[in-house]
Amino acid sequence: MTALHAAQINFLPVPEGRTHTEILEQWHSLVDIAEVAASSGTRISVIQAAAREDLITRNGIDYHFIDIRGSEVAKNRGRRFAGLLADIKADVLHAHGLGFAEDAFAVSQCLPQLPILAQDHADRPPRRWRRPQWRRWYTAISGVAFTAPELARPFTHAGLFGPQARLFAIPESSSRFTAGSRADARAESGLRGDPCVLWVGHLSPGKDPLTVLDGVARAALRLPGMQLWCAFGSAPLLDEVQARIAHDPQLAGRVHLLGKITHAHVETLMRAADLFVSGSVAESCGYVVLEALACGVTPVVTDIPSFRALIGDSRVGRLWPCGDPDRLAEALVDAAASRLSSTRVRAHFDDKLSFAAVGRQWADAYAQVHDDRRRMAS
Repeated sequence: MTALHAAQINFLPVPEGRTHTEILEQWHSLVDIAEVAASSGTRISVIQAAAREDLITRNGIDYHFIDIRGSEVAKNRGRRFAGLLADIKADVLHAHGLGFAEDAFAVSQCLPQLPILAQDHADRPPRRWRRPQWRRWYTAISGVAFTAPELARPFTHAGLFGPQARLFAIPESSSRFTAGSRADARAESGLRGDPCVLWVGHLSPGKDPLTVLDGVARAALRLPGMQLWCAFGSAPLLDEVQARIAHDPQLAGRVHLLGKITHAHVETLMRAADLFVSGSVAESCGYVVLEALACGVTPVVTDIPSFRALIGDSRVGRLWPCGDPDRLAEALVDAAASRLSSTRVRAHFDDKLSFAAVGRQWADAYAQVHDDRRRMAS
């Protein structure tokens, strides 16, 4: 049986001044999600909105850069995308982002028999006064993928998707990180602690670092050897975090602010850690948790839908309620007392979250929306 040909489309244009080669190097999810889906044997092409035509082939995947200059109207962009989709004979269109409903609808008007499967990337429903128009646009969608089913609720409660749209629970991506020697990683990174706990994320309200610090301070009373290492990018709460550390004897000397580090070095830090902690109040997926699991690190993360989906309802980690430092302290102490081997954590990743595992889910989703459309046509 011939494999389906799925075209993944990113309607967000390439920023001015970026070369297409740079885009493939810097937009990791564009490449990773394509290669995830291709790992199942599905033929994958990628269509990227751009300011000039180009074709780059990598690892068996064609990346088509489509010139949309002068196409301010979605209908005109849709014709350009549809022309290419017809030329390459795509069987399914995998559209990145729910915020480009008008563009997806425009493509469907040109290719009404082509099933469209949209993937959530931390999207939000439109404002109420815009929803009637968006409902019409979403009639073009044959299926929608979220990391966890609960993430679909704002859309389904608003009645935005038609009755024909299937909902799929598929992780947003995977990770190329691998497990390695903890001793070697600690020697290289300088990380230490018993347990050695790692945080990777912005010091922002949505990541709630202050609650994490409160939880660590409480846990330290029972885990005197614990050390917390914090790598972060943007830091609107840096002053508050520094003050919290300086004024608490349980945190001073125990919490280390590493600042911004390269993505490659994140892998070394994760290999060095015993536990990974997150205080996020909401995530569409949680790439850093994927990366921690890929490195074999036990996650101690907030009890939100995407994290529940990734760690398998606490089989390879601990969940704690958002904003609750006492429950975080309990989770840290429990995880430290019953540490899972990196091999077991990595085995969970390989089984549920690896390129091959997620690729199988995409292949099944593509087949379902394709079969649905064929039945409707007949």
